Amino acid sequence: MKSSSSLPVDLERRLTELEIKAAYADDLLEVLNAQVARQQDVIEVLVREIRALRERQGQSGEETGRSLRDDLPPHY
Repeated sequence: MKSSSSLPVDLERRLTELEIKAAYADDLLEVLNAQVARQQDVIEVLVREIRALRERQGQSGEETGRSLRDDLPPHY
């Protein structure tokens, strides 16, 4: 294999640009993976909260089939 000093200037420039793009892509991938992990943690917390609210609603004996018309203000 030829050394990098014997590569044509254009080919070496293109290779350098590709290496830079690959480095940026790797960095972006790490950032996005971290963001997805944080979002998954938030989703898990929200799911637990929804379950707790549903359990609490079921324990309070409230009717689950309420109509929005039941909540109309008196002037209607």
